[in-house]
Amino acid sequence: MSPLASRLLVLLCLALPLHGVEKVRNRGYRKEPDADKYGSCMQGPGGTPGRDGNPGANGIPGTPGIPGRDGLKGEKGECVSEVFEEPWRPNYKQCAWNSLNYGIDLGKVADCTFTKLRSDSALRVLFSGSLRLKCKNACCQRWYFTFNGAECTGPLPVESIIYLDQGSPELNSTINIHRTSSVEGLCEGIKAGLVDVAVWVGTCADYPRGDASTGWNSVSRIIIEELPK
Repeated sequence: MSPLASRLLVLLCLALPLHGVEKVRNRGYRKEPDADKYGSCMQGPGGTPGRDGNPGANGIPGTPGIPGRDGLKGEKGECVSEVFEEPWRPNYKQCAWNSLNYGIDLGKVADCTFTKLRSDSALRVLFSGSLRLKCKNACCQRWYFTFNGAECTGPLPVESIIYLDQGSPELNSTINIHRTSSVEGLCEGIKAGLVDVAVWVGTCADYPRGDASTGWNSVSRIIIEELPK
């Protein structure tokens, strides 16, 4: 065999295995279908919306914002000093007499001095004792309180009256009834300090006086009490 024939034979032996490997490789791959060959597909209807998911975790706090501008200047306020008041303490007094037996028709019957602690409080006063009035004709007698010599004006006088329409034929008649009575009321507008509280007897307006008696054969008393308004 010539040298040329020997070389051709060697090349042929080398080329045949390579051709077989190329066929095997081609068999292992599928060719993608041509989209233009089959045309485009239509989109189907949308599906049912899914359920809401679970709430997410809180985010990281943001950075503080820029401070705002100063507001408008306010009006000047009033200076108010705080006052702490002391708790209210009871303040009262009683003056009493045994068998006062005061038979005057005009004038002061009894008095009692009281120390008032505050100017914005009120005074409650009470007189309790037997009172009597008799006369020949119609008569009226008045028992009333004064405070430092003047009747109450806050708001009105504190008084009590006895009126007889038909008197006895004589002053020494058997119609001589003594009854325990009271004169009571509140008075405001009295300043703090010593207060002279007194009970007086006098006449009623437009009526003559009779024969009056105060505190016969019994205990008479004046009670004074300071009350908060």
